[in-house]
Amino acid sequence: MGCWAELKSSGWACPTMILSLYGFFANCRVAEPFLTPYLIGPHKNISEEVLTNYLFPIWTYSYLAFLFPIFLLTDFLRYKPLIMLQGLFLVTNYVILCFAPGLPAMTYLQVNYAAVTSTDVAYFSYIYSVIPVKNYQRATGYLRSAMLAGYTFGASLGQVLISVAGLDYFYINAITLGIVSLAFLISFWLPMPKRSLFFKGKETSAVDLHSQKEKAQGENRPEEPVMEKDGAGSGKEKMENNGSAGWCSRKNMTVAVHLLWQSFRESYSSRHLIYWSLWWALATAGYVQVFNYSQLMWDHIEPSATSSIYNGGVEAVCSLVGAAAAFSVGHVKVTWAVWGELALGLFSAVGAGAVFLMALTSNIWACYAGYVIFKSCYMLLITITTFQIASNLSMECYALTFGINTFVALSLQTVITVTVVDEAALGLDIVTQFIIYGSYYAFISLLFLIRGTYTACVNQRCPEHTKDQQQESSVEVMAAERL
Repeated sequence: MGCWAELKSSGWACPTMILSLYGFFANCRVAEPFLTPYLIGPHKNISEEVLTNYLFPIWTYSYLAFLFPIFLLTDFLRYKPLIMLQGLFLVTNYVILCFAPGLPAMTYLQVNYAAVTSTDVAYFSYIYSVIPVKNYQRATGYLRSAMLAGYTFGASLGQVLISVAGLDYFYINAITLGIVSLAFLISFWLPMPKRSLFFKGKETSAVDLHSQKEKAQGENRPEEPVMEKDGAGSGKEKMENNGSAGWCSRKNMTVAVHLLWQSFRESYSSRHLIYWSLWWALATAGYVQVFNYSQLMWDHIEPSATSSIYNGGVEAVCSLVGAAAAFSVGHVKVTWAVWGELALGLFSAVGAGAVFLMALTSNIWACYAGYVIFKSCYMLLITITTFQIASNLSMECYALTFGINTFVALSLQTVITVTVVDEAALGLDIVTQFIIYGSYYAFISLLFLIRGTYTACVNQRCPEHTKDQQQESSVEVMAAERL
């Protein structure tokens, strides 16, 4: 009891611990690396063509439709209800997988899973509304580590249960159902935030609007905590509670739109940040396509019905390599503001080569290796990009940037899906799809190699510009080290 009371009184450790537990169990999806073999197999008996050209595109379209409305709804409802809703959708997801037969049920499954992924923004944004600013970096590190640990443990457990215990895919999904049900129950223990980032009470909105104007005149990000340790003595908290009745008022909506616009202007006012956001959107669109259809590629090379598969082990290796990449970014003294764009181009080129390897090889282990290389490159670069963007923005702006960049990425992914994958258009086979994805990443690498080379040459010729870039990135390096 003493430890629990100490956690609750800390102001940030308790919600961080609960949300980390939720993130671990919500991402401990033992069955996810084996989804395609399960759907193609005797339990669901869906053909590879239907899965590729009909079912999987539905997730892309639904995700795009849900993302921005849920981003606004998440902030308006103050995060916790959307995290609980995500847990409920996860439970529904595995209930359908376990017990619902037929193509209509699998069609709804894609829509349901799109709701799960679109509510990720609530998980990433919740913690910033309940803890002091000084603890942002530590809390972010714990949350991402919990997600990664959950995914690694789930993928490893799934591989052991399949390869060693010889368990049927149905029981793997049933075990996952139990784990995500635990995550859903944990979400009830999350404390309810006292405020949101954009939609607030009348008085709070007025205060935040004033602070936004001051920041636009040159002030740095605010340093005051967003939740006080003692609710009774906090005048600010009382103000927020008294103003909560005005959430749906016209004045509050106007202020919320103004805050969103101010955050948007801050997020994309710098050409430097625009380039990083451009890579984020372009690369994520291609990454999600490769991630979604990689199991189909593996099954095409070595059918799961007649061969042993190691999808879970491969995903576990990718998670471990991704953790090492994130750790290295936080501890290597590199001026990413100067050399980062060149790194984006170089590692994107490596990723493009890895995707071509997946498309052209007939050896499953070579395909696995290509996937590990590709996913590791993406996780390294997205970590660098996240640090680079977040270090130069307030947390409100970062949350909005996360939503906008993801929305742009999904829009691009939808264009790719409609053109390349959907049976109503080209409906290409899986090998041709991966050749196109490799070419797409080759284009990204060429774009950023040219841009990165230009940036490096400019900084070599103008030492003053280099010094400014180093000062700008020093904040980012210090923030990364705290992770």
